[in-house]
Amino acid sequence: MDLVEIITIIVIGALAGWLGSLFFKKGLGLIGNIIVGILGCIFGSWLFNVLDIGFAPFKHKWDWLNDVLIGAIGAIIILAIINLVFKKKK
Repeated sequence: MDLVEIITIIVIGALAGWLGSLFFKKGLGLIGNIIVGILGCIFGSWLFNVLDIGFAPFKHKWDWLNDVLIGAIGAIIILAIINLVFKKKK
């Protein structure tokens, strides 16, 4: 893995995490967004492969957009689980 691939993973993870945090209206900061975004990309890719679905219009021309959308969906799922587990009692 070279430097460009690492930077690409970090940028896509940051975008995916940021989009996921917008869904919950709760920011995690840059590092938190990157971590949740990368985990979301991994989980989203696994989930989409298992379900055999994807975003066909972005499949070849804009692969990065496909990755960001899948990562954002994975990040939203991860954030939903985190919110359920660590829900504050009122």
